[in-house]
Amino acid sequence: MYLIVGLGNPGLEYEETRHNLGFRVVDELARRLGIAALKSKCHSFIAEAKLGEHKVILAQPQTFMNSSGPAVRGLLDWFKLKPNHLILVYDDVDLEVGQLRLREKGAAGGHHGVESVIASLETSNFARVRIGIGRENLMDDVTDYVLQKIPPAQRESLAEAVIAAADAIESIVSDGLSAAMNRFNK
Repeated sequence: MYLIVGLGNPGLEYEETRHNLGFRVVDELARRLGIAALKSKCHSFIAEAKLGEHKVILAQPQTFMNSSGPAVRGLLDWFKLKPNHLILVYDDVDLEVGQLRLREKGAAGGHHGVESVIASLETSNFARVRIGIGRENLMDDVTDYVLQKIPPAQRESLAEAVIAAADAIESIVSDGLSAAMNRFNK
């Protein structure tokens, strides 16, 4: 069983922002699996489904990005899963717009949502699917940038990245993380 968590912020005002790409990937997976609605559990919207031979839980924490960790911890505890059964998907300013990168562990890279998850789990050993949003020459505080609506010039490449991220997650579940990394890390 896998817990697939897309990071984002709840609320209509954040729906089309760069920081909600994790939510969009979960929405894409739900669409593919024929899930019409997510239910509320452990401060998250979730759905359970079968992806190939594996049971998966799709989740969108509703605690706001920077406090995602307790919701993720609660879901892992509820479903009696270890962190190595977590696939976390989120935006990354250190990757070019639309670039996809899969990792099996590592630091948060300044992403406060990931920092919260690592702190709550007390480990950084879980799979990540990162979607590049670029940083447009920003050096320090990227808060305003990640919370901006996706500009028209980036919509197509980020929509394609959401589809590719959903494909990558399906590959992780069916073929394993190493095979998925070989296929999607270009």
